[in-house]
Amino acid sequence: MEEDATIHDLLAILKRRKWSLILPAVAVFLIALVTAVIIPPTYRSSSTILIEDQELSREYVASFVSGFAEQRLQMINQRIMSTARLMEIINRFNLYAGYRKYLSTEEIIDLMRKDTKLETISANVIDSRSGAAKTATIAFSLSYEGKNPEVVQQVASALASVYLEENLKVREQQTTGAYKFLEDEANDLKGQLAAIDAKISVFKSQNVTALPELFPTNLQVLDRIDRDIDMTKAQLGSLKERQSFLQSQLATLPKEGTDKAFLKQLKADLVQLESRFSDHHPDVIKTKTEIAKLEARIKSESAGQAGSSADDTPDNDAYIALAAQLAGIETEINSANHQLWDLNRKRDLYRRRIDSSPKVDEVYKTLMAERNNTQSKYDDLMKKTLEAKVAQGLEKGQMGERFTLIDPARLPEKPVKPNVPAILLVGLFLGIGSGVGMAALREHLDRSVRSVNELAKATGKPVLAGLPEIVTWEDRQQEKQILKKIFIVLIGLAVIAIVLVHFLVMDLDILWTRFIRRIFA
Repeated sequence: MEEDATIHDLLAILKRRKWSLILPAVAVFLIALVTAVIIPPTYRSSSTILIEDQELSREYVASFVSGFAEQRLQMINQRIMSTARLMEIINRFNLYAGYRKYLSTEEIIDLMRKDTKLETISANVIDSRSGAAKTATIAFSLSYEGKNPEVVQQVASALASVYLEENLKVREQQTTGAYKFLEDEANDLKGQLAAIDAKISVFKSQNVTALPELFPTNLQVLDRIDRDIDMTKAQLGSLKERQSFLQSQLATLPKEGTDKAFLKQLKADLVQLESRFSDHHPDVIKTKTEIAKLEARIKSESAGQAGSSADDTPDNDAYIALAAQLAGIETEINSANHQLWDLNRKRDLYRRRIDSSPKVDEVYKTLMAERNNTQSKYDDLMKKTLEAKVAQGLEKGQMGERFTLIDPARLPEKPVKPNVPAILLVGLFLGIGSGVGMAALREHLDRSVRSVNELAKATGKPVLAGLPEIVTWEDRQQEKQILKKIFIVLIGLAVIAIVLVHFLVMDLDILWTRFIRRIFA
């Protein structure tokens, strides 16, 4: 063939290689046609579910359902796509009945998962909590593909119902679980709080006088005791000076004196003692006894009865008066000493209380800090428990975030697969390309001389004459017979393939699916 081919040369090639061009093109197109007929129609039914926000504002009722809608949707999808849930749906609608004798249960489940599709629908929204714009999932579409339109619609409706029920179940489980957890934690903290209160009560009872709140009182009491001690010491010094003075005066006086003067002095001393002490005081009792004795003696003397007193009994009124004063001073000194001893004992007691107060205060503060922290945690948990209980009621009333079916699954009217026009168009282009390729290949491999110029060029000598191709009537008839036979064979093969597909379409589909799975597994 010449390098610079003309249009006449190309037309000659097409005429010469017409069967190499036509036969592959027809064969490939018939294969595409048979493929379009063989592939069983697949129908799809979809349900659209809207994700609605809770009705009450989150400022009033906080939701205890964690995670965004996309995360919860994926979690629900994983639960529903589990083997147990899918097998329940497969058995209910008797899906993939023809596949079960060829495929295992896992392969059937994989087919179900492949035929079920979940697609989310997003939109730009304004977050009510932060006020920022973001992309959020507002709805999702759930579809199922299958061979039977009615079954496909039923399965799509069942899947939508399962998603709605699972969402309610998941939200109720989360709110119930949150409420139960918070309630248990609050009860534990309540028990801890009671234990801490009991510990504080025992500590208070053991250190009731050294508690921090009594520290100022203990200081005041200690200061008052110190002042009382100083006053008592001063009083005691004054009494001792008075005692020394009376003793010196008493030493200069004789003991003799009249009984009446002494009785008068005793009565005066009794009055003084009764103003300071009670009737049960030893000095009062003693003075009354002496007065009674003296009165009895005076009465006895006045009645003329003889009586004598002890030799050492004083009879001098002045001496008796000084002796009585001295006795009173000594009594006061004894009382002051006893009072001073009692004050010193109290001062030591309160000093010990004040000295132990810092240590008690440290332990007490630790206990109170522990109680305050526990009380704060308990109050916070009780608040959250109340919120969880309200959120639980919100979910039971289906007033929280929920899935709403806005577009139920409908009966599909036409299949989504196969796309017959696309298959035929691809088959047509592939057929034309294969025919052109076959004709070009045969022309390239053919070394025959077809023209006078090719012969002259090949031999290098001039050609004197050329004879045209002589085609007889018998040649034309034979060519037509061959063409008829080829078309009859192609049509027969196509009819046989269609008939086989009519009876074996399900098994062929199953075998083809299994073959592909084995190759790409």
